Amino acid sequence: MKSYSIAVVAGDGIGKEVIPPALEVLEACGERFGVSFQWKHFDWSADYYFQHGRMMPAGALEQLKPHDAILLGAVGHVDLPDNVTLNGLLLPIRRGFDQYANVRPAVLFEGVDSPLAGRKAGEIDMVVVRENTEGEYAQIGGFLYQHMPEEVAVQSSVFTRKGCERVIRYAFELARKRNKKRRVASITKSNAQGYSMVLWDRAFQAVAEEFPDIETESLLVDAAAMNFVRRPQSFDVVVASNLFGDILSDLSAIVTGSIGLAASANLDPEKRFPSMFEPVHGTAPDIYGKGIANPMAAFFSAAMMLDHLGETAAGAKLHEAIVGTLASRSAHPGDLGGNATTREVTEAVRKRL
Repeated sequence: MKSYSIAVVAGDGIGKEVIPPALEVLEACGERFGVSFQWKHFDWSADYYFQHGRMMPAGALEQLKPHDAILLGAVGHVDLPDNVTLNGLLLPIRRGFDQYANVRPAVLFEGVDSPLAGRKAGEIDMVVVRENTEGEYAQIGGFLYQHMPEEVAVQSSVFTRKGCERVIRYAFELARKRNKKRRVASITKSNAQGYSMVLWDRAFQAVAEEFPDIETESLLVDAAAMNFVRRPQSFDVVVASNLFGDILSDLSAIVTGSIGLAASANLDPEKRFPSMFEPVHGTAPDIYGKGIANPMAAFFSAAMMLDHLGETAAGAKLHEAIVGTLASRSAHPGDLGGNATTREVTEAVRKRL
């Protein structure tokens, strides 16, 4: 039996409610496909910050490094600024393990209604590939005269040729692997950002020449946002910088029904370090503690983890079980128009496994 060591960071809010069910369905998959898991739980979270003054301890990455993958719930708290949680946990992990490709699929599944009129199941099927380690989230800058009337803030983005090319190349390889529309759309803003985005555009053009079988388009980010609504069916793989990819991937989740279905993978494609898998719905403090959080984004993220680990049959079966549950409309949670609890959704998916 193949065994994997998985670092588990449930985090805050509904992260603590959707990660235990995700472990349950992974265990069920493992029993069927001859895979076992050793879970190593880490209590890093806003609560940890309130106790220790930091999101995770010194040497945290060394504790994570021996594991085959990381499963993350969500981090954040209403009494803690979001930049503290982002820079205290998520960004150090993404950068420290060079998880440069953030992959966020968005599919309109059978049994799910899009807020866009007239869209049918399967018509929207895209993946947003977001550069994940540099760009606008490089956190280079500072304050001058902080908290004074004449305060100045300087924020610099960092784009490297290597960073642009490698995530763009990953997007082209993914389009070829998906073998669907075989299209890659690059998101830019080089009309206004005359250095960083011009470098991005040149890198995209150079990499595109290596993939003559893949159709391409280059869109300004504002036009892309409009076209995600106007013609979402035309997109296959979308590649974007850290900021643009962050925003557009949330939009892609909404046009396909709910951010409660939005999964993601923070990948080191070369597998030098553990990759991290997480639902992107956040901590949802408005519903935390009510037992009604949708665990399907965590399940989809778990399926992506299985694929990355090479357990493709198990990943496909878990994906099939989630999609079948959606199609039956028998256990839709509140964000999908139903009234199923987290436990009822979990049992429905486990039954299909």
